Amino acid sequence: MGQQYQEILEKHKTFIEAQKIFFVGTATEDSRVNISPKGMDSFRVLGGNRVIWLNVTGSGNETAAHVQRCPRMTVMFSAFEGKPVIMRLYGTAKVIHKNDSEWSELYSKFEPIAGARQIFDMQVDMLQTSCGMAVPYFEYVGERELLRDWAVKQGDEGLKKYWAKKNQATIDGLSTSIVELNT
Repeated sequence: MGQQYQEILEKHKTFIEAQKIFFVGTATEDSRVNISPKGMDSFRVLGGNRVIWLNVTGSGNETAAHVQRCPRMTVMFSAFEGKPVIMRLYGTAKVIHKNDSEWSELYSKFEPIAGARQIFDMQVDMLQTSCGMAVPYFEYVGERELLRDWAVKQGDEGLKKYWAKKNQATIDGLSTSIVELNT
């Protein structure tokens, strides 16, 4: 049966650190619900009620636009090996851009990743675990380097041009403010 916690315990942190993928869910009152898979060793637990994750350049920027209007966020982890567990973190987040004073301190918690564009700083108000007995086993074979290689090839100026062309608005037309907040 599912259990709820008011903070991230050490056993939860250990589980989170062992996962290779997580999923982020956000929405505003007038947008589609967005669920994004994330990887690349981009998640950190900073305390019992605080996590951060590094967001890299992708084809969209829904999460940033949503959080700037409605800070609610859910992060989900699922065990694909070992004991079946699904873990969800519920809370509120804020977007940290390269121009923000917190960027340097938080970015230092990650290995540099080409294409980094935002950090999400989430206050967790509830953690819920549930069984994952219907989740299939998957074997981790390695990281895909395609996005990292693409971002390196683009360089800083190429990434800024890509953001201006592809990451300025969501599929619902909401502004992401990425260019003005990251240059």
